[in-house]
Amino acid sequence: MTFISTTRSADVVLIGGGIMSATLGAFLKKLEPSWSIVLFERLDEVGLESSGPWNNAGTGHAAYCELNYTPQAKDGSVNPAKALGINEGYQLSRQFWSHLVDEGSIGDPSGFIHNVPHMSFVIGDAHADFLKARYEALHPNTLFSTMEHSEDPAQIAEWAPLVMNGRGAGRVAATRVAEGTDVDFGRLSKELVGFLGRSGVEVNYGTDVTDLERSRGGWSVATKHHASGERGGIHAKFVFVGAGGGALHLLQASGIAESKGYGGFPVSGQFLRSTVESVAVQHNAKVYGQASVGAPPMSVPHLDTRYVDGKRSLLFGPYAGFSTNFLKKGSLWDLPLSIRPSNIIPMLAVAKDNMDLTAYLIKEVAKSREKKLDALREYFPEASGEGWELITAGQRVQIIKKDAAKGGVLQFGTEVITARDGSIGALLGASPGASTAVPIMLELMQRCFPKNFKGWEPKLTEMMPGYGVKLNDNPELAAEVATSTSASLGLTAAAH
Repeated sequence: MTFISTTRSADVVLIGGGIMSATLGAFLKKLEPSWSIVLFERLDEVGLESSGPWNNAGTGHAAYCELNYTPQAKDGSVNPAKALGINEGYQLSRQFWSHLVDEGSIGDPSGFIHNVPHMSFVIGDAHADFLKARYEALHPNTLFSTMEHSEDPAQIAEWAPLVMNGRGAGRVAATRVAEGTDVDFGRLSKELVGFLGRSGVEVNYGTDVTDLERSRGGWSVATKHHASGERGGIHAKFVFVGAGGGALHLLQASGIAESKGYGGFPVSGQFLRSTVESVAVQHNAKVYGQASVGAPPMSVPHLDTRYVDGKRSLLFGPYAGFSTNFLKKGSLWDLPLSIRPSNIIPMLAVAKDNMDLTAYLIKEVAKSREKKLDALREYFPEASGEGWELITAGQRVQIIKKDAAKGGVLQFGTEVITARDGSIGALLGASPGASTAVPIMLELMQRCFPKNFKGWEPKLTEMMPGYGVKLNDNPELAAEVATSTSASLGLTAAAH
């Protein structure tokens, strides 16, 4: 384990030890094993910020249950396009993980992935009508062909008894995909970085990257080691800023034209967690509902089965909040210090146009524990207050970007930003994030290494048989991929 970098130059420098940097590093080591790679992580372990298992819901986001990926149009119709794209992306992630398991590059998959059915659950006529329209839009597609729909309380109770026990009369509806997954992205990040370390990558812990400056043929990367205070530097031909909420400051420090106009809006959150085994064994699903009016998409309430460090537990939330930190272990000055002449107009425009969101976040911050338990009981009617602890989730920094019509817009997705010469790339934003790390990093590599990428494609297809095609349009290949990846990862295969 390296703490202070002794390397003077590298082909690639990775900033941050979360799932994104780890995924990119794994790809590059497989594709170009001779390239020198150095990774810097500011904390004492990798995967402790947004990738940490208790800093996110651990949902293998495949759009099975997340209703915000299929908004309903004014005419009542539901467009499945975004959900299909997210599912295709997650299938690529599964294929890459299974390849790494098959080659022995990462360890036992039961340490980071488990089968947990994905459900959507709604209450009332309007929401039930929407869920039926969503099901009818998704179910005919290959990737959603195993989705089940029911408005029968007995059937829903069989799928998720805690959701129905003690519930009063009224129309309810649910969909279910049995082959959904729960993923510990922190554990997966550690597995990937472990592979990198065994493959010759220098991994530096407790080290901040403090500045980025263009230099001949690449970038000068300035570093500071927390414990010793020692400052250092390294020259890199290519830099990836995968620092989560810390990416914006470093992107701004780089001075690249492509970073101009971007701002960040931090959203914090909390979850209620129960590790009481007698409760956890009664629920085997991730049950997603509808977001409250004015709530950001990442605040969709859900009652989840989680597997962390071999133990099964329940998680409910998130309860949105606000902090000016860009990282969970960041500084309250992160937001004010991110303001630049190039982004102040977009940020002011977003502030003006999102007063309802601001009011919602203030209201959420002020919620008492009893109010939080009331929200839990909407999905778990017989929940008692005992055995549930309130934990702080990871910090998310939503993208603020220029908009010709409005001045600025708030974006809740994930965005890849690269310099024109491909020498630096960064990732901003959140959901679906970790679950689609593989296709996101493929996009980044294609943009930053265009001369290499065509030569890499045969190897990429070998690693991921679904690469370059749409599984949804190829039912036989989809079935083959589902069977092979499920076998490698110890999961239940979808019967497409």
